[in-house]
Amino acid sequence: MNTRVPDTARSMRKMPQQSRSRFLVGIILDVATRLLAENGWAKFNTNEVARIAGVSIGSLYQYFPNKLALAEAIRKQHLASILLVFETLNANEATQADSLMAKVELMIDGIIAAHLINPRLHRVLLDEVPLSGRDAHHDFECRYAEYYAAFTASQLGSERAQVASKVLASAIEGVVHDASRRGQLTSSDLKRELILLVTCYLKG
Repeated sequence: MNTRVPDTARSMRKMPQQSRSRFLVGIILDVATRLLAENGWAKFNTNEVARIAGVSIGSLYQYFPNKLALAEAIRKQHLASILLVFETLNANEATQADSLMAKVELMIDGIIAAHLINPRLHRVLLDEVPLSGRDAHHDFECRYAEYYAAFTASQLGSERAQVASKVLASAIEGVVHDASRRGQLTSSDLKRELILLVTCYLKG
């Protein structure tokens, strides 16, 4: 079971500014993502990441002071993929004419797809890597809440959406994360029931 640690222990030392440094950080994160998924948190270490990435441990430490900082950067990439689902929905004007169930299905499809990018990694992030406080991802949390609030308000009106959007986000997040832990994200039955759950709630 994962535990919480101070957010300062998981911060990058600095952000890459030049194209060369961004390329270097990209390689490090690609290797770190693969190793974290394959080996789990207990066997994950910065020395192996640096060796396989073909960089010195000093170069890695310029950006990531420890393995927590690496894992946090990987977690942020996953959170960005979740935001992309909502941005895609908002950008797709054609969905405005679709039924509520069609809109819900598009959202659920996107969220499940984001969690299927690397399900093994996602399970490690959920159950093994020490948790960060939600305030460590302030920008994500604000945008995540805004997307859910806008989606819910379009169906229920702004007054009820204030609370209903939080209930909806928690319900979807809970079902998807539980399915990820159980290896059931590809279940068509589970997806159908989740779509029905959300649609009925928004119609109620």
